[in-house]
Amino acid sequence: SPKLPFFPQNCFFPPEQRMVLVACGPFTPSDGVAFEPLSDLLEVVARDRPDVCILLGPFLDAKHEQVESCQLLGSFSDVFRLCLLTIVEGTRSAGSQLVLVPSLRDVSHEFVYPQPPFPFPDLPKEDRARVLLVPEPCTLDID
Repeated sequence: SPKLPFFPQNCFFPPEQRMVLVACGPFTPSDGVAFEPLSDLLEVVARDRPDVCILLGPFLDAKHEQVESCQLLGSFSDVFRLCLLTIVEGTRSAGSQLVLVPSLRDVSHEFVYPQPPFPFPDLPKEDRARVLLVPEPCTLDID
Protein backbone atom coordinates (compact mmCIF):
# COMPACT_ATOMS: atom_id res chain seq x y z
CA SER A 1 0.00 0.00 0.00
CA PRO A 2 1.49 3.36 -1.00
CA LYS A 3 2.21 5.73 1.89
CA LEU A 4 1.81 9.46 1.51
CA PRO A 5 4.82 11.31 2.89
CA PHE A 6 3.96 13.86 5.57
CA PHE A 7 6.65 13.44 8.22
CA PRO A 8 9.94 11.56 8.43
CA GLN A 9 9.41 8.08 9.88
CA ASN A 10 11.89 8.56 12.74
CA CYS A 11 10.27 11.72 14.18
CA PHE A 12 7.47 11.87 16.71
CA PHE A 13 4.78 14.44 16.16
CA PRO A 14 1.55 14.77 18.07
CA PRO A 15 -1.46 13.65 16.06
CA GLU A 16 -2.90 16.45 14.01
CA GLN A 17 -6.05 16.73 12.01
CA ARG A 18 -5.69 16.23 8.29
CA MET A 19 -8.09 17.56 5.70
CA VAL A 20 -8.80 14.97 3.03
CA LEU A 21 -10.92 15.90 0.04
CA VAL A 22 -12.38 13.01 -1.98
CA ALA A 23 -14.20 13.48 -5.28
CA CYS A 24 -15.48 11.00 -7.80
CA GLY A 25 -15.98 11.53 -11.53
CA PRO A 26 -17.24 11.99 -14.06
CA PHE A 27 -16.04 15.59 -14.00
CA THR A 28 -18.00 16.71 -17.07
CA PRO A 29 -21.64 17.71 -17.40
CA SER A 30 -23.87 15.27 -19.30
CA ASP A 31 -24.36 17.74 -22.17
CA GLY A 32 -20.70 18.49 -22.96
CA VAL A 33 -17.08 17.77 -22.16
CA ALA A 34 -16.09 21.24 -20.99
CA PHE A 35 -15.06 20.01 -17.51
CA GLU A 36 -16.93 22.79 -15.66
CA PRO A 37 -17.45 20.55 -12.59
CA LEU A 38 -13.71 19.92 -12.55
CA SER A 39 -13.01 23.66 -12.64
CA ASP A 40 -15.40 24.15 -9.71
CA LEU A 41 -13.61 21.39 -7.80
CA LEU A 42 -10.20 22.95 -8.44
CA GLU A 43 -11.52 26.25 -7.03
CA VAL A 44 -12.54 24.41 -3.85
CA VAL A 45 -9.07 22.83 -3.60
CA ALA A 46 -7.39 26.23 -4.05
CA ARG A 47 -9.66 27.80 -1.42
CA ASP A 48 -9.65 25.04 1.22
CA ARG A 49 -6.09 23.74 0.65
CA PRO A 50 -6.67 20.12 1.74
CA ASP A 51 -3.67 18.06 2.83
CA VAL A 52 -4.72 15.21 0.56
CA CYS A 53 -6.95 15.34 -2.51
CA ILE A 54 -8.15 11.92 -3.73
CA LEU A 55 -9.78 11.97 -7.16
CA LEU A 56 -11.47 8.85 -8.48
CA GLY A 57 -12.35 8.45 -12.15
CA PRO A 58 -13.84 8.35 -14.59
CA PHE A 59 -12.01 11.41 -15.80
CA LEU A 60 -13.15 10.95 -19.41
CA ASP A 61 -16.25 8.77 -19.11
CA ALA A 62 -16.71 5.99 -21.70
CA LYS A 63 -20.48 6.34 -21.24
CA HIS A 64 -20.54 10.07 -22.05
CA GLU A 65 -22.71 10.83 -25.08
CA GLN A 66 -19.98 12.73 -26.96
CA VAL A 67 -17.43 9.99 -26.25
CA GLU A 68 -19.76 7.23 -27.45
CA SER A 69 -20.55 9.14 -30.64
CA CYS A 70 -16.88 10.17 -31.18
CA GLN A 71 -17.67 13.90 -31.24
CA LEU A 72 -14.57 15.00 -29.32
CA LEU A 73 -12.22 17.51 -30.92
CA GLY A 74 -9.16 15.41 -30.07
CA SER A 75 -8.24 11.80 -29.43
CA PHE A 76 -9.36 10.18 -26.18
CA SER A 77 -5.77 10.13 -24.91
CA ASP A 78 -5.22 13.82 -25.79
CA VAL A 79 -8.39 14.94 -23.98
CA PHE A 80 -7.54 12.73 -21.01
CA ARG A 81 -3.95 14.04 -20.85
CA LEU A 82 -5.23 17.63 -20.90
CA CYS A 83 -7.64 16.77 -18.08
CA LEU A 84 -4.83 15.32 -15.93
CA LEU A 85 -2.54 18.29 -16.60
CA THR A 86 -5.39 20.65 -15.65
CA ILE A 87 -5.83 18.78 -12.36
CA VAL A 88 -2.12 18.74 -11.55
CA GLU A 89 -1.62 22.41 -12.39
CA GLY A 90 -4.86 23.42 -10.69
CA THR A 91 -3.83 21.82 -7.39
CA ARG A 92 -0.19 22.94 -7.44
CA SER A 93 -0.70 26.23 -5.59
CA ALA A 94 -2.63 24.48 -2.79
CA GLY A 95 0.30 22.12 -2.24
CA SER A 96 -2.06 19.18 -1.70
CA GLN A 97 -0.91 15.59 -2.03
CA LEU A 98 -2.84 14.47 -5.11
CA VAL A 99 -3.97 10.86 -5.54
CA LEU A 100 -5.43 9.83 -8.90
CA VAL A 101 -7.42 6.58 -9.01
CA PRO A 102 -8.60 5.12 -12.34
CA SER A 103 -12.08 3.84 -13.12
CA LEU A 104 -13.22 1.02 -15.36
CA ARG A 105 -15.17 3.69 -17.26
CA ASP A 106 -12.08 5.80 -18.12
CA VAL A 107 -12.16 5.60 -21.90
CA SER A 108 -8.43 6.11 -22.37
CA HIS A 109 -7.28 3.56 -19.78
CA GLU A 110 -7.12 -0.22 -19.55
CA PHE A 111 -10.47 -1.67 -18.53
CA VAL A 112 -9.17 -4.79 -16.81
CA TYR A 113 -9.56 -5.50 -13.13
CA PRO A 114 -7.47 -4.90 -11.12
CA GLN A 115 -6.52 -1.74 -12.98
CA PRO A 116 -2.95 -0.51 -13.19
CA PRO A 117 -2.19 3.13 -12.32
CA PHE A 118 -2.52 5.76 -15.03
CA PRO A 119 0.58 6.15 -17.17
CA PHE A 120 1.65 9.78 -16.96
CA PRO A 121 5.14 10.06 -18.50
CA ASP A 122 4.92 13.83 -18.99
CA LEU A 123 4.05 14.60 -15.36
CA PRO A 124 5.96 17.82 -14.61
CA LYS A 125 9.08 17.22 -12.49
CA GLU A 126 8.03 19.72 -9.84
CA ASP A 127 4.85 17.71 -9.21
CA ARG A 128 6.28 14.18 -9.03
CA ALA A 129 6.73 14.25 -5.25
CA ARG A 130 3.12 15.27 -4.55
CA VAL A 131 1.19 13.33 -7.23
CA LEU A 132 0.52 9.66 -6.59
CA LEU A 133 -0.88 7.48 -9.37
CA VAL A 134 -2.41 4.37 -7.82
CA PRO A 135 -4.07 1.19 -9.11
CA GLU A 136 -7.71 0.27 -8.63
CA PRO A 137 -8.19 -1.23 -6.06
CA CYS A 138 -5.60 0.16 -3.68
CA THR A 139 -5.09 0.88 -0.01
CA LEU A 140 -3.81 4.29 1.06
CA ASP A 141 -2.08 4.88 4.39
CA ILE A 142 -2.26 8.56 5.32
CA ASP A 143 0.03 9.30 8.28
